[in-house]
Amino acid sequence: MDQKELISTTIRHLRIFIAVAEAGKMSLAAKSLYIAQPTVSQAVAEIEAEYGVRLFERLSKKLRITQQGQLLLTYARRIVSLFDEMERDMRDAAVPSLLRVGATVTAGAGLLPQLAAQHEASQPQARIQAYVDNTQVVEQMLLRGELDLAIIEGTISSPELTTEPVAEDELILACGPGHPLAGQSCVRPEQLEGQAFILREQGSGVRARFEQYLSDRRIQIQTKWVCHSADAILSAAAAGQGLAVVSELLAEPWFRQGLLRRLPLSDARLTRQFCLVWHKDKYLSPPLLELMDLIRACRPA
Repeated sequence: MDQKELISTTIRHLRIFIAVAEAGKMSLAAKSLYIAQPTVSQAVAEIEAEYGVRLFERLSKKLRITQQGQLLLTYARRIVSLFDEMERDMRDAAVPSLLRVGATVTAGAGLLPQLAAQHEASQPQARIQAYVDNTQVVEQMLLRGELDLAIIEGTISSPELTTEPVAEDELILACGPGHPLAGQSCVRPEQLEGQAFILREQGSGVRARFEQYLSDRRIQIQTKWVCHSADAILSAAAAGQGLAVVSELLAEPWFRQGLLRRLPLSDARLTRQFCLVWHKDKYLSPPLLELMDLIRACRPA
Protein backbone atom coordinates (compact mmCIF):
# COMPACT_ATOMS: atom_id res chain seq x y z
CA MET A 1 0.00 0.00 0.00
CA ASP A 2 1.50 3.33 -1.05
CA GLN A 3 1.39 6.46 1.10
CA LYS A 4 -1.63 7.96 -0.64
CA GLU A 5 -3.64 4.74 -0.18
CA LEU A 6 -2.55 4.56 3.46
CA ILE A 7 -3.77 8.11 4.14
CA SER A 8 -7.06 7.39 2.37
CA THR A 9 -7.58 4.20 4.38
CA THR A 10 -6.77 5.94 7.66
CA ILE A 11 -9.21 8.77 7.00
CA ARG A 12 -11.87 6.24 5.98
CA HIS A 13 -11.35 4.27 9.19
CA LEU A 14 -11.59 7.44 11.25
CA ARG A 15 -14.83 8.44 9.48
CA ILE A 16 -16.29 5.03 10.30
CA PHE A 17 -15.16 5.28 13.92
CA ILE A 18 -16.74 8.75 14.27
CA ALA A 19 -20.01 7.48 12.78
CA VAL A 20 -20.10 4.57 15.24
CA ALA A 21 -19.33 6.86 18.19
CA GLU A 22 -22.14 9.25 17.20
CA ALA A 23 -24.70 6.58 16.29
CA GLY A 24 -23.99 4.23 19.21
CA LYS A 25 -24.59 1.15 17.04
CA MET A 26 -22.62 -0.50 14.24
CA SER A 27 -25.78 -1.02 12.19
CA LEU A 28 -26.81 2.64 12.36
CA ALA A 29 -23.31 3.77 11.47
CA ALA A 30 -23.25 1.42 8.47
CA LYS A 31 -26.62 2.74 7.33
CA SER A 32 -25.52 6.38 7.61
CA LEU A 33 -22.36 5.66 5.60
CA TYR A 34 -24.09 3.40 3.03
CA ILE A 35 -21.69 0.53 3.68
CA ALA A 36 -22.06 -3.01 5.00
CA GLN A 37 -22.03 -3.59 8.76
CA PRO A 38 -19.10 -6.09 8.57
CA THR A 39 -17.03 -3.32 6.97
CA VAL A 40 -17.78 -1.09 9.95
CA SER A 41 -16.92 -3.81 12.45
CA GLN A 42 -13.67 -4.57 10.63
CA ALA A 43 -12.59 -0.92 10.58
CA VAL A 44 -13.16 -0.53 14.31
CA ALA A 45 -11.37 -3.81 15.02
CA GLU A 46 -8.38 -2.74 12.93
CA ILE A 47 -8.07 0.54 14.83
CA GLU A 48 -8.29 -1.29 18.15
CA ALA A 49 -5.62 -3.76 16.99
CA GLU A 50 -3.36 -0.97 15.73
CA TYR A 51 -3.32 0.85 19.09
CA GLY A 52 -3.93 -2.09 21.41
CA VAL A 53 -6.95 -0.48 23.07
CA ARG A 54 -10.67 -1.12 23.40
CA LEU A 55 -12.68 1.71 21.82
CA PHE A 56 -16.16 0.51 22.77
CA GLU A 57 -17.70 -1.69 25.40
CA ARG A 58 -20.49 -3.95 24.13
CA LEU A 59 -23.30 -3.93 26.72
CA SER A 60 -26.81 -5.28 26.01
CA LYS A 61 -26.43 -4.84 22.25
CA LYS A 62 -25.40 -1.22 22.76
CA LEU A 63 -22.00 0.37 22.44
CA ARG A 64 -20.52 2.59 25.11
CA ILE A 65 -17.41 4.49 24.15
CA THR A 66 -14.43 3.94 26.45
CA GLN A 67 -12.07 6.56 27.83
CA GLN A 68 -9.51 5.63 25.15
CA GLY A 69 -12.25 5.82 22.54
CA GLN A 70 -13.27 9.28 23.72
CA LEU A 71 -9.67 10.44 23.39
CA LEU A 72 -9.43 9.04 19.87
CA LEU A 73 -12.77 10.66 18.97
CA THR A 74 -11.39 14.09 19.86
CA TYR A 75 -8.38 13.58 17.60
CA ALA A 76 -10.39 11.87 14.85
CA ARG A 77 -12.79 14.78 14.52
CA ARG A 78 -9.90 17.23 14.27
CA ILE A 79 -8.04 15.15 11.70
CA VAL A 80 -11.06 14.47 9.49
CA SER A 81 -12.18 18.10 9.69
CA LEU A 82 -8.74 19.39 8.70
CA PHE A 83 -8.44 16.81 5.92
CA ASP A 84 -11.85 17.80 4.51
CA GLU A 85 -10.91 21.46 4.73
CA MET A 86 -7.65 20.80 2.88
CA GLU A 87 -9.46 18.82 0.18
CA ARG A 88 -12.09 21.51 -0.24
CA ASP A 89 -9.60 24.38 -0.38
CA MET A 90 -7.24 22.61 -2.76
CA ARG A 91 -9.93 21.37 -5.14
CA ASP A 92 -11.95 24.59 -5.08
CA ALA A 93 -9.04 27.03 -5.36
CA ALA A 94 -10.37 28.31 -8.68
CA VAL A 95 -13.92 28.94 -7.47
CA PRO A 96 -15.29 31.57 -5.03
CA SER A 97 -14.27 31.02 -1.41
CA LEU A 98 -17.03 29.50 0.70
CA LEU A 99 -17.23 30.51 4.37
CA ARG A 100 -19.57 28.44 6.55
CA VAL A 101 -20.82 30.74 9.28
CA GLY A 102 -23.12 29.74 12.12
CA ALA A 103 -25.15 32.04 14.34
CA THR A 104 -27.54 31.78 17.22
CA VAL A 105 -31.03 33.15 16.62
CA THR A 106 -30.52 36.73 17.82
CA ALA A 107 -27.15 37.11 16.12
CA GLY A 108 -28.55 35.46 13.00
CA ALA A 109 -31.42 37.91 12.80
CA GLY A 110 -29.80 41.09 14.09
CA LEU A 111 -26.16 40.94 12.97
CA LEU A 112 -25.34 38.28 10.39
CA PRO A 113 -27.42 39.46 7.38
CA GLN A 114 -25.80 42.90 7.32
CA LEU A 115 -22.33 41.50 8.00
CA ALA A 116 -22.67 38.90 5.24
CA ALA A 117 -23.80 41.54 2.75
CA GLN A 118 -20.91 43.85 3.68
CA HIS A 119 -18.34 41.07 3.39
CA GLU A 120 -19.61 39.81 0.04
CA ALA A 121 -19.70 43.36 -1.30
CA SER A 122 -16.06 43.96 -0.35
CA GLN A 123 -14.94 40.42 -1.28
CA PRO A 124 -16.75 39.43 -4.51
CA GLN A 125 -14.90 36.09 -4.61
CA ALA A 126 -16.21 35.10 -1.18
CA ARG A 127 -19.57 33.52 -0.46
CA ILE A 128 -21.12 33.01 2.99
CA GLN A 129 -23.22 29.96 3.77
CA ALA A 130 -25.16 30.63 6.97
CA TYR A 131 -26.73 28.28 9.50
CA VAL A 132 -28.87 29.65 12.36
CA ASP A 133 -29.85 27.58 15.40
CA ASN A 134 -29.50 27.62 19.19
CA THR A 135 -26.18 27.71 21.05
CA GLN A 136 -25.92 23.97 21.70
CA VAL A 137 -26.52 23.03 18.06
CA VAL A 138 -24.05 25.62 16.74
CA GLU A 139 -21.42 24.47 19.26
CA GLN A 140 -21.73 20.86 18.10
CA MET A 141 -21.46 21.89 14.45
CA LEU A 142 -18.23 23.75 15.23
CA LEU A 143 -16.84 20.70 17.02
CA ARG A 144 -17.71 18.46 14.05
CA GLY A 145 -16.02 20.86 11.63
CA GLU A 146 -19.29 21.70 9.87
CA LEU A 147 -18.80 25.44 10.45
CA ASP A 148 -15.76 27.66 10.01
CA LEU A 149 -16.91 30.34 12.42
CA ALA A 150 -19.92 31.32 14.50
CA ILE A 151 -21.47 34.32 16.23
CA ILE A 152 -23.22 33.27 19.41
CA GLU A 153 -24.75 34.90 22.46
CA GLY A 154 -24.88 31.84 24.70
CA THR A 155 -22.24 30.08 26.79
CA ILE A 156 -19.81 27.72 25.07
CA SER A 157 -18.77 24.73 27.19
CA SER A 158 -16.16 22.95 25.07
CA PRO A 159 -12.48 23.73 25.71
CA GLU A 160 -11.85 22.85 22.04
CA LEU A 161 -13.43 26.14 20.97
CA THR A 162 -12.00 29.66 21.16
CA THR A 163 -14.37 32.49 22.08
CA GLU A 164 -13.86 36.24 21.72
CA PRO A 165 -16.45 38.82 22.89
CA VAL A 166 -17.28 41.38 20.20
CA ALA A 167 -20.46 43.22 21.32
CA GLU A 168 -23.00 43.42 24.14
CA ASP A 169 -26.75 42.89 24.05
CA GLU A 170 -29.31 43.42 26.81
CA LEU A 171 -32.18 41.06 27.59
CA ILE A 172 -35.41 42.95 28.21
CA LEU A 173 -38.58 41.82 29.96
CA ALA A 174 -41.48 42.75 27.68
CA CYS A 175 -45.25 42.40 27.43
CA GLY A 176 -48.14 43.51 25.24
CA PRO A 177 -49.96 46.81 25.89
CA GLY A 178 -52.91 45.00 27.47
CA HIS A 179 -50.93 42.97 30.01
CA PRO A 180 -51.64 43.72 33.71
CA LEU A 181 -47.99 44.72 34.25
CA ALA A 182 -47.81 46.94 31.16
CA GLY A 183 -48.18 50.21 33.05
CA GLN A 184 -45.46 49.60 35.60
CA SER A 185 -42.20 51.55 35.57
CA CYS A 186 -40.32 48.47 36.84
CA VAL A 187 -41.06 44.93 37.97
CA ARG A 188 -39.99 43.27 41.22
CA PRO A 189 -38.88 39.61 41.08
CA GLU A 190 -41.78 38.40 43.21
CA GLN A 191 -44.23 39.83 40.67
CA LEU A 192 -43.02 37.22 38.17
CA GLU A 193 -44.13 34.32 40.39
CA GLY A 194 -46.66 32.18 38.50
CA GLN A 195 -46.73 34.45 35.45
CA ALA A 196 -47.25 32.95 31.99
CA PHE A 197 -44.12 33.25 29.85
CA ILE A 198 -43.18 32.85 26.21
CA LEU A 199 -39.72 31.29 26.16
CA ARG A 200 -37.08 30.11 23.73
CA GLU A 201 -36.38 26.37 23.47
CA GLN A 202 -33.99 24.49 25.77
CA GLY A 203 -30.42 25.08 24.61
CA SER A 204 -31.03 28.76 23.94
CA GLY A 205 -28.62 31.21 25.55
CA VAL A 206 -31.46 33.66 26.24
CA ARG A 207 -33.48 31.03 28.09
CA ALA A 208 -30.47 29.81 30.08
CA ARG A 209 -29.62 33.35 31.19
CA PHE A 210 -33.18 34.10 32.34
CA GLU A 211 -33.66 30.72 34.04
CA GLN A 212 -30.50 31.38 36.06
CA TYR A 213 -31.98 34.73 37.15
CA LEU A 214 -35.19 32.97 38.27
CA SER A 215 -33.31 30.15 40.01
CA ASP A 216 -31.17 32.58 42.00
CA ARG A 217 -34.38 34.14 43.36
CA ARG A 218 -36.39 30.90 43.68
CA ILE A 219 -39.07 32.20 41.33
CA GLN A 220 -41.41 29.73 39.60
CA ILE A 221 -43.09 30.73 36.34
CA GLN A 222 -45.56 29.13 33.94
CA THR A 223 -44.08 28.21 30.55
CA LYS A 224 -46.99 28.86 28.17
CA TRP A 225 -45.21 29.05 24.80
CA VAL A 226 -41.89 27.59 23.63
CA CYS A 227 -40.56 29.03 20.36
CA HIS A 228 -37.44 28.65 18.23
CA SER A 229 -38.21 31.92 16.46
CA ALA A 230 -37.59 35.34 18.02
CA ASP A 231 -40.31 36.82 15.79
CA ALA A 232 -42.83 34.27 17.12
CA ILE A 233 -41.97 35.26 20.70
CA LEU A 234 -42.33 38.98 19.95
CA SER A 235 -45.65 38.43 18.15
CA ALA A 236 -47.07 36.24 20.93
CA ALA A 237 -46.07 38.75 23.62
CA ALA A 238 -47.58 41.64 21.62
CA ALA A 239 -50.83 39.62 21.33
CA GLY A 240 -51.05 39.31 25.11
CA GLN A 241 -50.04 35.66 25.42
CA GLY A 242 -47.66 36.34 28.28
CA LEU A 243 -44.39 37.91 29.34
CA ALA A 244 -41.21 37.42 27.33
CA VAL A 245 -37.50 38.02 27.77
CA VAL A 246 -36.21 39.31 24.47
CA SER A 247 -33.11 40.79 22.90
CA GLU A 248 -33.09 44.58 22.94
CA LEU A 249 -31.50 44.42 19.50
CA LEU A 250 -34.52 42.62 18.04
CA ALA A 251 -37.27 44.15 20.19
CA GLU A 252 -36.40 47.85 19.78
CA PRO A 253 -38.63 48.34 16.66
CA TRP A 254 -41.55 46.77 18.54
CA PHE A 255 -41.01 49.15 21.47
CA ARG A 256 -40.83 52.16 19.15
CA GLN A 257 -44.10 51.25 17.46
CA GLY A 258 -45.87 50.69 20.78
CA LEU A 259 -46.50 47.02 20.06
CA LEU A 260 -44.63 45.97 23.21
CA ARG A 261 -44.00 47.55 26.60
CA ARG A 262 -40.55 47.51 28.19
CA LEU A 263 -40.54 46.28 31.82
CA PRO A 264 -37.22 46.98 33.56
CA LEU A 265 -36.37 44.57 36.37
CA SER A 266 -35.98 46.31 39.72
CA ASP A 267 -32.98 44.29 40.86
CA ALA A 268 -30.94 43.36 37.78
CA ARG A 269 -29.83 44.23 34.29
CA LEU A 270 -29.53 41.09 32.19
CA THR A 271 -26.77 41.43 29.62
CA ARG A 272 -24.88 38.96 27.51
CA GLN A 273 -22.03 39.09 25.03
CA PHE A 274 -22.08 38.35 21.35
CA CYS A 275 -18.97 36.25 20.79
CA LEU A 276 -16.93 35.04 17.86
CA VAL A 277 -16.35 31.31 18.19
CA TRP A 278 -14.09 28.99 16.20
CA HIS A 279 -12.29 25.70 16.70
CA LYS A 280 -8.85 26.17 18.21
CA ASP A 281 -7.33 23.99 15.46
CA LYS A 282 -9.10 25.85 12.66
CA TYR A 283 -6.90 27.22 9.88
CA LEU A 284 -7.85 30.90 9.61
CA SER A 285 -7.66 31.67 5.90
CA PRO A 286 -7.33 35.31 4.69
CA PRO A 287 -11.06 35.53 3.72
CA LEU A 288 -12.02 34.17 7.13
CA LEU A 289 -9.72 36.61 8.93
CA GLU A 290 -11.25 39.49 6.97
CA LEU A 291 -14.74 38.40 8.01
CA MET A 292 -13.62 38.14 11.64
CA ASP A 293 -12.24 41.70 11.52
CA LEU A 294 -15.54 42.90 10.08
CA ILE A 295 -17.46 41.21 12.90
CA ARG A 296 -15.12 42.70 15.53
CA ALA A 297 -15.90 46.17 14.19
CA CYS A 298 -19.67 45.63 14.33
CA ARG A 299 -21.94 47.29 16.85
CA PRO A 300 -25.64 46.47 17.17
CA ALA A 301 -27.71 49.27 15.66
